[in-house]
Amino acid sequence: MEATPTSIDGAWLFTPILRGDDRGVFLESFTDSSFHQAIGHSFNLKQMNISVSRQGTVRGIHFADVPPGQAKYVQCFDGRILDVVVDIRVGSPSFGKWDAIELDAQSRKALYIAEGLGHAFCALTDSVTVGYLCSQPYAPDREHGIHPLDPELALPWPDGVESILSPKDAGAPSLAEARSAGTLPSYEVCTTWTDERGLSQG
Repeated sequence: MEATPTSIDGAWLFTPILRGDDRGVFLESFTDSSFHQAIGHSFNLKQMNISVSRQGTVRGIHFADVPPGQAKYVQCFDGRILDVVVDIRVGSPSFGKWDAIELDAQSRKALYIAEGLGHAFCALTDSVTVGYLCSQPYAPDREHGIHPLDPELALPWPDGVESILSPKDAGAPSLAEARSAGTLPSYEVCTTWTDERGLSQG
């Protein structure tokens, strides 16, 4: 398993080794040792989610209050997605920046998104199945969103495809509105939270 940092601090791309033969393919899609070596602490799994989406569906930008936040380890099990991580941590050197990575069912790559970062994806094929390992269970009172079509962010959604949004995502505020409302996480709080967990877990 190879771990590569993205351009956003706190987001990492994990590339597994695919072992194929005439029966098919075997891989380790997650290993604690590889994760701990890259991130500095273990992944505290609390919940796993599966979403199935049709082409053009955009889910996000989602994030949760920190602490405890909700870190995610995202994989595409069927089809292909454009996965986007957005730095929404107020005070971060890369605030308002994003990185976009294609995940698919062939390479089996995974994207880790630390607590406090925003996450969204777009379905690029007729149907996609996406799995999320989550560090915290879903808690509606701590969950927030930013509009994925916010022109200030200008996320790289595919041209010529109408974005399909849920009513909740379509009604989400812009990044500037969320900042004014005080719902965005603090970079200092997020990094302190991560550092404390790394120290406690060795």
